Order: sequence, then C-alpha cells, then structure tokens
Amino acid sequence: MRARPLNIPADEAFSRAAGAPLILGNRVRLLKDAAENYAAWQEAIRSARKWIHFESYIIHADEVGQMFASLLAEKAREGVKVRLLYDWIGALGNTSHRFFRRLSRAGVEVRSFNPFRFDNPLGWLNRDHRKMLSVDGRIGYVTGLCVGQRWVGRQGGGPNGLDAWRDTGVEVQGPAVVEIDRAFAETWAFAGGVVPAEEMAAPGSIPVAGNVALRVVATEPSVGPIYRTDQLVAALARRSLWLADAYFIGTSSYVQALRSAAQSGVDVRLLIPGVSDIPVMRALSRAGLRPLLEAGVRVFEWNGVMMHAKTAVADGYWARVGSTNLNLASWVGNWELDVVVEDEGFARSMEAAYLHDLSNSTEIVLDRRPRPAGAFIRPRQRRNARESGSASQTAARLVRLTHAVGAAITNRRQLGPAERVIMYWGAGLLAVLAAIAAYWPRGIAYPIAFFCAWISASLVIRAIKLRQ
Repeated sequence: MRARPLNIPADEAFSRAAGAPLILGNRVRLLKDAAENYAAWQEAIRSARKWIHFESYIIHADEVGQMFASLLAEKAREGVKVRLLYDWIGALGNTSHRFFRRLSRAGVEVRSFNPFRFDNPLGWLNRDHRKMLSVDGRIGYVTGLCVGQRWVGRQGGGPNGLDAWRDTGVEVQGPAVVEIDRAFAETWAFAGGVVPAEEMAAPGSIPVAGNVALRVVATEPSVGPIYRTDQLVAALARRSLWLADAYFIGTSSYVQALRSAAQSGVDVRLLIPGVSDIPVMRALSRAGLRPLLEAGVRVFEWNGVMMHAKTAVADGYWARVGSTNLNLASWVGNWELDVVVEDEGFARSMEAAYLHDLSNSTEIVLDRRPRPAGAFIRPRQRRNARESGSASQTAARLVRLTHAVGAAITNRRQLGPAERVIMYWGAGLLAVLAAIAAYWPRGIAYPIAFFCAWISASLVIRAIKLRQ
C-alpha cells in the first residue's frame, strides 16, 4: 500500500479536529442511492433479534414511510426493542400524529426531538438532522437519506411522475458500530429517553470485521467538529478534493480554504444541485461561487431533480459521508452524524461514484467575454422541484442573505451578477418592513413587545426550574 497521501503530521491532528478517535478493523460498504440504502436497511431490520435504533430528520407518511413503519411495528411485536427518533420540525407537514401513534401501539418507542416549548422560544432552531440506523450492535448505517418516496422516485409522466433524488450512505460493520450506537443514545437522551447499557453495543464487544479505519463524528450545536475537519482536509489535501453538497453556503474561511487549495494545484471540485427543493437555495449557493471559480475550483450542477448527497473525497484516501451540509446550520447549528473513512479502496469507490455523477452534470464556468466580472454561462433550464425542503436550512439562507446585503450596503467586496436575486429579496423584505413601519407602526411595535415579553417569561420559568 502506498504512503498516506494527505499531509497529516499525526493522527492526533484529525482526532482533535473531529473529536473522534480513529477506529480500526471495520468493513464499510458504499450505498449510492435509495435503492441500495433502503434495501440494506430493510434486510438489517428483518434480521434484528435484540434492538433497532432508527433516527431520521424526516419520515414521510407516504408509501416508503408506511413500508418502514410496518416493518418496525412487526419487529416490535416480535419482542425486539425498537426505538424511533424523528425531528419535530422535520415532521411538520410531512407526517401525522396518527402515523406515530400506530407505531407506538405496536410497541415501538417513539420520541420527537426538540419540540416547541414556551419556555425556550428559540430552542427549536437547533434540529436533529442526523440519519442513522443501528441493529443489535453489529451493523450500522450513516447516511444523507431521510425516509420518503422522493428518494425512490416514481415511474410515470405528468403529475404522477417523480424522479429519484440522488443521495449517499454507508453500511458499517465492526468496532465503529459502538460509536454509532453511542451517538444515537446521546440524541435519545436529549429527547428525554434512556438507552439501557445492555441495549447498546459495548466498547470491545464487537469483533473485527475488516481492515477499514474510520471515525464516527457526531456533531452537536456550537461544537463544529466536522467544520474543523473540513477545514483541515482543505488545508492538507495535496492532489484532489471532490465535494458534493445539497445546500452549499460556504463561510468566508471555508471558501478561502478551498481557494487556497485550488491555487496551490489541488484539483478541487464542487457538485451542487441544479434545482433545489428550496427555491431560493440555488441563487444563494451560486452567489458564493464566483471567488471559487476565479481561484480555479471546478463547480458542477446536477442535472437531475435533486442532488441531496453530502460527501467528500480527498487524495484517493480520505472520504466523508453523512448528514452534514456545507453551511453554518449544519456545521454548528444542528445535531449531525458523519462517517470519516481513511481507506484507499473506499476512496476509489467514492471517486468512481463522483465521476459518474459528473457525467450527469453541467459545469459552471466564468464567461470570459467582455461582460461584468463574474457573469456565468447559464446551464440549460430544468424543471422546478415540486416538494419543499429542509427547514433547518433557514438559518443558512438568512446568513447568506444578510452577508450579501451587508456587502452591498458597505461596499466591502465586489458583488457578482449571481447575487442580484439576493439583492431583490433583500430589497423587497426591507421595503415591506419600511411600509409597515410607516403606515402601521403598531405592526412593528406589537411583535417586538410580544417577543420581548415572551423571552422574559421564558427566562423566569427557566430560573424557577433551576432553583427547584
């Protein structure tokens, strides 16, 4: 085996950045779409004998959601301990209480993550965006897929047709499953539950299953281990860094890290959706592409209905798959879960899948004709996505909007034509607020007064609870 390509002084650098140790002796399988992921999940669930831990940001009450619900209910009736954790925001508009009551009546322990509370007005902003499955402490899955028909697609034209979303997950067997179980226990505890020690994989209890080394990186709000890891990889990559992300809104420091890598000769590529389930997201993502393109980063847009994967592969050795998007909401705002793999064979599989995706993508290039700097050659138009997206991206969209509007007002950087949509959004929002303030001052004053009173009451309630 050739020497490790990443210029890493020591494993300790990655362990500190990720907050996760390198775990040896695993077998890892790349699952490239819903057909592969869902089939593997079903097989694992059917084989369960002790427990099933299932965590997903969204579980749709559609055909796919009903199929998994029936399978989990069947295992619970067989005496298997089944725990299901879903996100409260993710369920809004996607899943009914009846869906979860049916599971509870069958013996499944169901919990909602971080529901709205009066004494915590802004607590709902931090979401459980993780997607994982663990069975009997012997096999685990970490993925970007939620549960729903949109990931599978539906054959047929017209309104009944639905193209499958592109997404990626991994199957893990070996000692690393302990950390996947532990990550579930942490979010389960935050939701008010307890996973008994005998219903979790214990350290040292899982035998070696292969020769793959990996880290299980569990992100919590304000911690940002994957953000530090992504920055470190961008700084240390020597040959290539290929990224795919569904909701790219890079921070200034991360964009600069990618620019520096590209300018030093690293083959940096970024694959993003051509259309998004969040209509304004394409404009927000494109607004940050100009500095990347100018530095030599190659950017591609997926030609299908939605590219939802969150992956990275560097130097044919290091790879990441999971739930974390390249934006602040994911990096530091949500609970996220990713697997970071250090293995040549797995990285080759990732690179092959990435190149296959690029064959169905359109490259964005700077137009070198005499036009305003930063103008794009626009790819062919594509049909709009028909379904709404992740509410957890709201904070990231607002950050990009405020950054762009702030840059326009202060003239601290040159804006590109791609940011004109953001300017329109910002102008419209400010115009509406100005009109309300001018013609109906109470429309501004009353919401502020109500919000301040609400915050005050919530602080008193929490102070009383702390005293008790």
